[in-house]
Amino acid sequence: MKKMQFGVMLRGVFPQGDDMRTRFAELMEQARAMEELGYDSLTKGSHFSTYPMQEMVQIPFLSRVMAECPSLRLNAGIVLLALHKPLEVAENFATMDLMSGGKMIFGCALGYRDVEFKGFGVERKGGVRRFEENLDAIKRLWAGGPVTMQGTHFELEEARISVPLVQKPHPPIWVGANADKAVERAARLGDCWYLNPHQRLDTFQRQMEIYKRALDACGKPFPKELPMRREVFCAPTHEEAVRVAGPFLKSMYEAYEDWGQDKVMPAGDNDISQRYEELAKDRFIVGSPDEVAEEMLRYHRTLGVNHIIMSVQGTGLPQSQVLETFELMAKEVFPKVQQGM
Repeated sequence: MKKMQFGVMLRGVFPQGDDMRTRFAELMEQARAMEELGYDSLTKGSHFSTYPMQEMVQIPFLSRVMAECPSLRLNAGIVLLALHKPLEVAENFATMDLMSGGKMIFGCALGYRDVEFKGFGVERKGGVRRFEENLDAIKRLWAGGPVTMQGTHFELEEARISVPLVQKPHPPIWVGANADKAVERAARLGDCWYLNPHQRLDTFQRQMEIYKRALDACGKPFPKELPMRREVFCAPTHEEAVRVAGPFLKSMYEAYEDWGQDKVMPAGDNDISQRYEELAKDRFIVGSPDEVAEEMLRYHRTLGVNHIIMSVQGTGLPQSQVLETFELMAKEVFPKVQQGM
């Protein structure tokens, strides 16, 4: 495994009025560029009923990517696990692991949007229990044997998945977590904690101690792979990077605020309505190649991060500038990071 892995989150989230056929073609162009430039992974998130934004659904999108970009690891980052039934999720991602040749990553978390819970007929109350029992059931199903299990919202009777997994014992399970209790849960249930894009470095430093103590309590070692998602944009100079990306990142965080993201973040980190300069501090990685590389190395040195998932395309950022950043990152930033580790 490389010292540092680099991936991109293709959000696939666009304003109403955009031609989604054109946007889809652009996203596939981005995926092919990542493959050609030697990126390691591609991530697609999962949200439903995203109006006034338009968003492509996770599994069909990743299925298309795996056909065109066979070298990329594919991260379902994240599956809103409390919304679903475990047998369907286990079957879907066993098939995805097979089709990708063992390159799937299973990212999962609770979710936080009322419209999604209501749309799936699920109450937010009890979501933690559903998440935990769903993940338990999925792990049992992925182990291959018949599973008999009574859950609060499902019943498995001698159930089996239909195709075997390629990765053993199963695809890597990345558990997303914002709150302190969720960080403890990530240590207990996941192969690693998937660090989110919203929180500041000092919050992560405090929570990393919680994570390490929880790992010790479970008798688990620190994970070999520690992924983090960040908003990233690179340009030849700091001033150009901020000028180009700043307005689009601010617009994206206004959408997060509308969705209620701030309500599930730790106190002190949950004011995402700030002006760009305050919002960006210790949260975004935006700047020149030297600045971006040094910031990535800072996350590695302070937290142990060794897989950075970059969200590059803020809402409305033109395709040409996304592709230019991809190339600049691959040619100038990634080598600096690898040399610095």
